[in-house]
Amino acid sequence: MPFTPDQEKKELRRQVRSQLASLEAEQLRREDDAMFARFLALPQMEKAKTIFAFWGIPGREPETGRLVQELTALGKRVGLPRMLPEHQMEVRLYDPNIPMHSVAFGIQEPGEDCPLIAREEIDLILVPAVCYDRQGYRLGFGGGYYDRWLEHFSGYRVGLCRSCILQDHVPTEAHDTKVDTLITELECLSLG
Repeated sequence: MPFTPDQEKKELRRQVRSQLASLEAEQLRREDDAMFARFLALPQMEKAKTIFAFWGIPGREPETGRLVQELTALGKRVGLPRMLPEHQMEVRLYDPNIPMHSVAFGIQEPGEDCPLIAREEIDLILVPAVCYDRQGYRLGFGGGYYDRWLEHFSGYRVGLCRSCILQDHVPTEAHDTKVDTLITELECLSLG
């Protein structure tokens, strides 16, 4: 009996997490460094004044906390997600002088004491994912936060994905959107 899209997504999430768990910390760091260098070299990143990033969960996502700090040092306004009830989220300005809060699943997020950033102010978003496919579609974590937020976002979208978990195809649904650029440690794919 064939899998439903939800079952297919759940199984792919399980496979990717298992694959990531087998990687050494040093390899993860090298791959992160290579992806971050490619991201920092993007003309769209250089032009962007305000970037909506994420604080990656160690072992599950690229550890973008280092990238967020580097972007801030470059003078970029960096927003980070803050989860809200009913699978909504808002973007709050990252301030290295204000402590982050640890919430569910080991996620770090800014508090209410950090200024809100309106969607219209954001030039570029770094979209988190369990993994991506070569067309730029993402497999999310299952909460739908980013799907809802991206529905009304017209700026530039960038994804980061380790080449070992880059898929030929991820299951998609009508509401799924793709990124304009997908970066692995080995390549930069322009998809927009």
